[in-house]
Amino acid sequence: MRIDYKISDKFDFKIFIPVTILILIGLAAVYSSTLNNPAAVNNFEKQLFATIVAYIVFFLTYAIPTNSIKFISIPGYVLSIILLLTVLVIGRKISGAKSWLAFGPFGFQPSEFAKIGTILLLANFLTRLNNNIDSFKDILIALAIGFIPIGLILLEPDMGTSFIFISFILIILFWKGISLLGLFVVLSPGLVAVSSLFGSVPFVASLLIVLVALFFFKKDLFFSGSVFAINLAAGFFTDNLYNALSPHQQARIKSFIDPMSDPLGTGYNSIQAMVAVGSGGFFGKGFLQGNQTQLQYIPEQWTDFIYCAIGEEFGFIGAMIVLSLFLILFLRLLNIASTTKDEFLSLVVVGVLAVYFTHFLINVGMVIGILPIIGVPLPFVSYGGSSMVVNMFMLGIVMNIFRTRKNYA
Repeated sequence: MRIDYKISDKFDFKIFIPVTILILIGLAAVYSSTLNNPAAVNNFEKQLFATIVAYIVFFLTYAIPTNSIKFISIPGYVLSIILLLTVLVIGRKISGAKSWLAFGPFGFQPSEFAKIGTILLLANFLTRLNNNIDSFKDILIALAIGFIPIGLILLEPDMGTSFIFISFILIILFWKGISLLGLFVVLSPGLVAVSSLFGSVPFVASLLIVLVALFFFKKDLFFSGSVFAINLAAGFFTDNLYNALSPHQQARIKSFIDPMSDPLGTGYNSIQAMVAVGSGGFFGKGFLQGNQTQLQYIPEQWTDFIYCAIGEEFGFIGAMIVLSLFLILFLRLLNIASTTKDEFLSLVVVGVLAVYFTHFLINVGMVIGILPIIGVPLPFVSYGGSSMVVNMFMLGIVMNIFRTRKNYA
């Protein structure tokens, strides 16, 4: 009994067990969705191999000295930027995005590793600030750390991963204690950017709201003018960015607004995903028995649409089990972030939580038709070697922090 207590005090089984179950469910779903697909030969074996490598990375990361996590933040960020620049030059284009670096039969996405580097450096920088973020200079530096990789990822272009970065950057800033003014400075360009997609009237209306808010904060003319200029630039940049997107990416945004506008084209995946989930009923059709899955109605279902395979073959029960496992993981990560006394380590855990949660929210939202299809995998479940390795690497960092949490009290 004493031994069990010591193990659980150093190794958080409340995280490890739910994640392992998610991985096993994912392997079963990948096997089912690739079984009768000639284009996905050996995908299950590749995912199984990637999972073994990911567990090795997890335990190695778990065992390293905790203070080395902060030490690698700067070189890790610099390396990730170099890799993002490299992929723009010699990267392999898949699904319209030049986001993969290939080494023989192996390939990986630098944007996945950039998540870690960005989280670590952003946490490192914010830790150096004594108080909450209320300085315009500090906000700009924090945003620059995040938006340099975002800009490079948009050049690939990879909209889905860009949204992940934006989300975890905002959540980390919120956890640090950004002031109301700082929160406005960070969020307002995004709101103006989104409004610009709906036409000139919403765009102008959002700018007027920004002007009213700036008047409310009663800052000096230079500060107010700078913030307004940033918002104005965000609107024009978004409009130009939308026009620069490939036709299939523009079509995805349009199909989100109305999937039935092109049911055999851009809205096809969204419609078929909802059919698959809905047809599973309460108990599901059974493993390897899903019509949508086995007849390959959804292209490459083992990646971004893996959740609808689970919903079809394991039904409402299976889908809810997956949701419950993620909920357990999120609550446990939040607990560790809240109880960790070292600010840097707490910010890192929050960053990891934000990455997992945003992936989960967007992926499930895509499948059930409440969010646009932007190509975001489900953590620990979807097919993808680099995604699995990076997710387990981040989990290893969290477990490492849990292991030594009493040393930093």
